[in-house]
Amino acid sequence: MMSNSADLDIWMERRSGPRTEKSNDHRNVYQRDRARIIHSAAFRRLQSKTQILAIRQNDYSRTRLTHSLEVAQIGGGIVYHLQSSQPENASFQKWLASESLIETICLSHDIGHPPFGHGGEVALNFMMIDHGGFEGNGQSLRILGKRGSYSEEFGMDVSRRTMLGVIKYPALHEDVVGKYPNKPTNLRLFRAKDWHPPKCIFAEEAPLLDWILAPFNESDRSHLLNVSRQENNRHGRTQHASFDTSIMDLADDIAYGVHDLEDAIVLGMVTRDMWQAHVAQALAAIDTPFLNEHLTRIEQQLFSKQSHLRKKAIGDLVSWFITSCEVTEANEFDHPLLRYQAALPAPQRHALDLLKDFEMTHIIQRPEVQMLVYKGQQMLLEMFEALAADPARLLPKELAKEWRAIEAVGGNGHRIICDYMASMSDDYASRMYKTLFVPSSGSVFEPI
Repeated sequence: MMSNSADLDIWMERRSGPRTEKSNDHRNVYQRDRARIIHSAAFRRLQSKTQILAIRQNDYSRTRLTHSLEVAQIGGGIVYHLQSSQPENASFQKWLASESLIETICLSHDIGHPPFGHGGEVALNFMMIDHGGFEGNGQSLRILGKRGSYSEEFGMDVSRRTMLGVIKYPALHEDVVGKYPNKPTNLRLFRAKDWHPPKCIFAEEAPLLDWILAPFNESDRSHLLNVSRQENNRHGRTQHASFDTSIMDLADDIAYGVHDLEDAIVLGMVTRDMWQAHVAQALAAIDTPFLNEHLTRIEQQLFSKQSHLRKKAIGDLVSWFITSCEVTEANEFDHPLLRYQAALPAPQRHALDLLKDFEMTHIIQRPEVQMLVYKGQQMLLEMFEALAADPARLLPKELAKEWRAIEAVGGNGHRIICDYMASMSDDYASRMYKTLFVPSSGSVFEPI
């Protein structure tokens, strides 16, 4: 039976408890959450973190920051569409996220991603294999609930529902991690495909996860935390996430599938011949009124060399996906925040997956891109190795103090090193690498 709770207050709670100071601040909790994200150092660092194409190669392509802004805009569009296209008394409407809440979740979704994109994520996971692993989504939750700068103990100290919305994979590392090959003795022998992380939450955040999920009954928690095990010793995967997460995830996919394609077209990485050979025919086979009527025109505009026409095509694709979103129900759940899910109908989902797969194959996996990914990975591997060899000497002063305190009680000091490295922007990581390993670089007058 679906939850009949009429009170949403429990989802607005922070771990620090209710506010005690008096002020004329009339913003609601989610509006204050959004402000905390926007004004945080972790969010600002996204302006110098790679999305797909390495920054500094040009001043056009998207960064993690601009990608997050676009995800927030699309997420807000999905919420407005679901709110406006269905009756006001539809049962999901009470639980549909507000604009400020969904924007907060979308702005936060990549806040834990390390430098150099997913390549950097794999490198940090390799170095953390024996110390609890690393995964970008898990790091996002860690920043929101523990490592952010708004609370000494509770990180960003955002609301329970904001943190629930950011959790794409609600399972602890130990419950999903598979088998890895033997670690190579030389970092130059590192092969990225062997060390992809499981999608998870770190063991250190287990108490935080318990707090976030406390309002759900035992059955809902059990279903939510259920892991599908894989064959061949591969990582397991969770199967479910919250209503808010499903909206954020759709917005993320749309931004990646459409907006990141725009970057590649403008930079000449995707040509019209490539589009016709690998995308156009497959999209034409999807029988929908929109594609049947507009696909030829969209192709012409995408490759027209006129920016206003290209923007028209990009905008039309994004609008088509947003206005196709619908609400489905996962009947195994009682609580509305788990029972309701935002989804695309099968034809639109297939079209979006085609675009994403095309980008993976013909953009991300290009040797020119992978060489840059490899370079970033090697930088992170070598820096982590150096820092882990002598943390008390090489870490910034306050982090070295924290590392000593954790090691003194038998804790996981490597997690502190990993937090530091994950927080680095691409630029900062490059400068730090030169400071550590290039004799002519670095100065005592350059703070770290």
